[in-house]
Amino acid sequence: MEKIINAFLQEVSQRNTNEPEFMQAVSEVAQTVIPYIVANDIYHGKNILMRMAEPERVVMFRVPWIDHSGEIRVNRGYRIEMNSAIGPYKGGLRFHESVNLSILKFLAFEQVFKNALTTLPMGGGKGGADFNPKGKSDAEVMRFCQSFMTELFRHIGPNRDIPAGDIGVGGREIGYMFGQYKRLKNEFTGVLTGKGISWGGSLIRPEATGYGAVYFAQNMMETRGASFTGKNVVISGSGNVAQYAAEKVIQLGAKVLTMSDSSGFIHDPDGIDEEKLGFIMQLKNMSRQRIDKYVEQYTNASFHKGEKPWGISCDIAMPCATQNELDAADAKTLISNGCYCVSEGANMPSTPDAILHFHSNNVLYAPGKASNAGGVAVSGLEMAQNSLRYSWTREEVDQRLQAIMKDIHQVCASYGKLKDGINYEKGANIAGFVKVADAMLAQGVV
Repeated sequence: MEKIINAFLQEVSQRNTNEPEFMQAVSEVAQTVIPYIVANDIYHGKNILMRMAEPERVVMFRVPWIDHSGEIRVNRGYRIEMNSAIGPYKGGLRFHESVNLSILKFLAFEQVFKNALTTLPMGGGKGGADFNPKGKSDAEVMRFCQSFMTELFRHIGPNRDIPAGDIGVGGREIGYMFGQYKRLKNEFTGVLTGKGISWGGSLIRPEATGYGAVYFAQNMMETRGASFTGKNVVISGSGNVAQYAAEKVIQLGAKVLTMSDSSGFIHDPDGIDEEKLGFIMQLKNMSRQRIDKYVEQYTNASFHKGEKPWGISCDIAMPCATQNELDAADAKTLISNGCYCVSEGANMPSTPDAILHFHSNNVLYAPGKASNAGGVAVSGLEMAQNSLRYSWTREEVDQRLQAIMKDIHQVCASYGKLKDGINYEKGANIAGFVKVADAMLAQGVV
C-alpha cells in the first residue's frame, strides 16, 4: 500500500513542482483515501483521485490599480475552479501577500471535500490575489476590488462559480466586488456570498465558520460525555473565525484564555468575556489595530510578542488563524498541558506531524475540512435564499447550521470509526471522496 501511495504522490508532485502546500493537502488525503479505493472495486482503476487533484480550470490574471499617490500598482489575481461534479464551484477569495498557486490549489482541493461534507450541491474552488488590504484606504481597496472583478466577472456566475470571502476579504471587499459585478453584468444575482443583509446576505453568515467549529467540537466531546461548560479554551487568530468561535465558546459556558494576530498573542487568565470580546472586535474590525492594544485596556492580561498561544494550559484548542500554525512541538506541549480536543477553525492549521501526535495520544482532533465547513454551509444557505428571493430568520439559519454540523460529525464518525475511538481525519477524507467520486463516475470521463 505504501508503494501505491508513494507512486501516486510522486506523479502528482512531478506535475505540481514547487507547490508544498498543495502537496501537503493531497498527501494528507491520499494516506486514507487510497487504501479505501484499493479495497472498493467500484473506484479502483478509475484514476479518480488523480482527476480530483487536477483542477478543471485555473485562471490567472493581471490586476492593475491606482494607489492614493496616483502610482499604478500591479497585482496578480487567481481563480482555481477545482471540481464541479456535485455543483457549481464554491469557495472563498483571499487577499494576502502570501497568495500563490500552491496555497490556492491546496485551499481549492480542501474545499472540494469540505463542500461535499455539507451535503449541499456545491463543487470546490478558491481564488484571490497577492494584495494586502491592511493599511490601504477604503478608496484604494475599492479601486483594487473593481479592477479584480473586471476580469473575474467573465469566469463566475450564480450557476457556475460563486465566490465568497476569506482572509483579507470581508464585507467591505465583497460589497465593492458585488457592485462592480452588477455594473458589468447589469443584473442582480447571487453571484457572491457574504453579502450585506440589506442586499441579499444571510443572517449568521459572518458567525458561521466560528460557530460551526465550536458545534463540531461539541459533537466530538459528547462522544466522551463532556461539554464546553467550565472548560479552558485557547484560540489563535482574532479575525472573523476566531471572534465568533470565541463568542460561541463563551455562550456555552467555557473560558477563552487567548487570541492572537501576526504580532503575537494575548493571554487573559481571567478569561475573555463578552465585554472584552466586544473590545477585540472593535479593535480589529473598526480601528484595524494590533492585538497588543488589549493589554492596555485590560491590565491583568499579558502580550507575548511574536509567539503562538499553544503553551497555555487548556482543555480545548482552536487554531483559527492560518495554515501550518501548529507544529509537532506545539502539539506535544498542548497534550502535556492537558488538551484533549482540537477543532480547526482555519484551513490546514496543523502540520502532518502535529496531527500524528494528536492521533497517537487519543486527542479528539477535527480537521478543518470538517470542523470549519459551517462557513461554506451557510454560504450555501445564502445561495438558496437568493434563489428563493427570501430570507430566513437568525434562529432558522442557526438551527440549520447546527443540523449540518451534526450530520458532518455523524458521517465522519461513520467512516472514521476505530476499535478504540474515531479518526475524524480519515472519516472526513473518505466521506468527502465517496460523494464526489460517485458523481464523477456517473458523469463519465469529463
